Order: sequence, then structure tokens, then C-alpha cells
Amino acid sequence: MSVRRLSDGAGDGARRGTFGVVGRCSARRYGFADITSGSKTAIERPGMKKLLEYAEPDDTIVVWRVDRLGRSLIDVLNTVNLLRERGVLVRSISDGIDPATTNGRLMLNMLATLAEYERELIIERVNAGIAAARTAGTRFGRPVVDPTVIADKLGIVNAARKRGRTAADAAYLVGWSRATLYRHQHALAAREG
Repeated sequence: MSVRRLSDGAGDGARRGTFGVVGRCSARRYGFADITSGSKTAIERPGMKKLLEYAEPDDTIVVWRVDRLGRSLIDVLNTVNLLRERGVLVRSISDGIDPATTNGRLMLNMLATLAEYERELIIERVNAGIAAARTAGTRFGRPVVDPTVIADKLGIVNAARKRGRTAADAAYLVGWSRATLYRHQHALAAREG
């Protein structure tokens, strides 16, 4: 098995997320790269999709650093586990994490523990933010609809229907869908009946 150097860490490759596959034959060496920003998970990125399609059992994916395999610690672990399930080996050049070794698996398990901790912290922060917003008077969900506005719109719709418009056309006049029109008509009938 031969190894192809994909990046020295100082160039674009280290920043872009360059990974390569090294097979049993030196003729099967390819490089894959992604230039992505945002919150896409690793398997949603085009370069990773190509890599996953290409890699076969007993191939070795060589990365500059293991964090190049995902946007977050959780994403990196999910990607490594997906590759291991497929029988694809992963080797990281700069940080020495090799999941095929005992030490590499130890490091990945420690990273998994940190990822779980990170996930729980995020949940706690989100819940604390929601509680603080509610305390400050923020309302979540759909805004409250003024019944007089609904009544006015129903009057416009009913007048249009009497002139021969379809329910969908009449609802469109006031910015509703046909389903919204029917929902408001049924709610009105329930209140009056």
C-alpha cells in the first residue's frame, strides 16, 4: 500500500478539507476535496459524497487532520463510524489518530465523550435561552390572529363567492389558501353553533 501526500497543512488543502483514498494498488490513488461553508454535515458535502461512492472495503482514507472529516466533533465521529462500518480505514497524518489501532480507538472514544458533552451543553443553552425569552415576554409559535381581521376577510370571501368565484380564487383574494378559508369557516360555524 502506498500513501499519497495530499497537503502539507500550510496550503489550501488543509483549510478546504482534503482527503484521499489509497487502495492496495498505487494506481488507485485519488484526492477528494470540498470547499464548503455553512452547516452541511460531512455526508451532504459533494466531495465527501464522491469519496463515499468511490471508497471500497480495505481502502484507507488519509486526511491531514481528523477534523477535516466533518464540521463538528459529532460529525467527525459519525463519518468515521460510517467509514469503519463499510470496512474503510481512516488515517490522520498530523494528529496520529488511526482507528485501526488501540490508541486511535481510545482517542476517538474520548472525542465521542467530548461530543456528547458538547451536545448536552448546546441543549442546556438552548433551553436556558428559551426560558429567558419566555420570562421576558416573548411568545413562540404562530402570532395571535385578530378576530375582527378574520371576520373582515371572511366577509370579502363570502361576497366573492356570491359573485361566482371558486373557493380557491376567493381565498386568494385575501391571501389565504383554500384550506385556510375552510378552517376559518369551520371555526366560525363552531363558535356560532
